[in-house]
Amino acid sequence: MTYVIGKECIDAQDHSCVDVCPVDCIYEGPRKNYINPNECIDCGACEIVCPEVAIFPARKATTDERKVFAADNAAFFELPLRGLGTPVGDPGGAQLRGPIAADTPLVEEWRGS
Repeated sequence: MTYVIGKECIDAQDHSCVDVCPVDCIYEGPRKNYINPNECIDCGACEIVCPEVAIFPARKATTDERKVFAADNAAFFELPLRGLGTPVGDPGGAQLRGPIAADTPLVEEWRGS
């Protein structure tokens, strides 16, 4: 199981989660951070420090909105993003890869609510 970053992170990237992650699995997009589900060890450290209360365990994606963000979080790594050509995949650490120059279409088009 993994953790997911929801809509509350859009345009509010605090980065406390990035700093506390022991396996460096939280990747930065222009408007939102994303947790790599294949690299996350399910420790929950990110959820505890998030001031936006944006992070939740994927197993608790019980509302339609949370399910959408759980799928979108995985899509960030599995599908080619606009302008990148190939999927981000599992690069083995966010610091190694650096910021990603694209968000998912859902986040790019998000206008809040």
